[in-house]
Amino acid sequence: MATAKKAAPAKKAAPAKKATAVKKAAPAKKVAVVAAPVEAVAAAPAKKAAGKKVAAKAAPAAKRTPNAGFMKAMTPSAELAAIIGAAAIPRTEVTKKVWEYIKKNDLQDAAKRTMINADAKLKAIFKATQVTMFEMTKLINQHLK
Repeated sequence: MATAKKAAPAKKAAPAKKATAVKKAAPAKKVAVVAAPVEAVAAAPAKKAAGKKVAAKAAPAAKRTPNAGFMKAMTPSAELAAIIGAAAIPRTEVTKKVWEYIKKNDLQDAAKRTMINADAKLKAIFKATQVTMFEMTKLINQHLK
C-alpha cells in the first residue's frame, strides 16, 4: 500500500505593483485518502450492534434493591410519636403514616393542594400553621433519630 504525501497549502500571491503581470499560483491538488476495504468497515458496526442487543436483554433481569438508608428503622421524637406511634419504623413508613393522619383529619388546603394546614399536633412538628408538602418531609426528618 503506497502512502500519499500531503500537498502543501497554496501560497497567496502578493499584490501586483503598478502594471507588472503577476502569475497566479496553481491550485493545490486534492489527495484522495485510501480507505480500508469496504467489507471490513461494513462488518465492524454489525458486531457492535449485536453486542448492544445482548447487553440490553441482560439489564432488565437484574432486580433493583432498595436503598438501605430508607429501610433503616428510625425512632420518632415525642411530638412525632403522638401522630405515628412510638415504634421505630423506616422513613418511608413515617411519611405514609403522616399522610394518613393529614387525610383523615382533612388538613390538606382545599384551594392549594400542595399546602398542609397544621393542627395542634402537627404545629409542634412544623413550627408553623401552614407548610408545603415538600417542606413537610424535611421538617419530619428533624424529628427522627
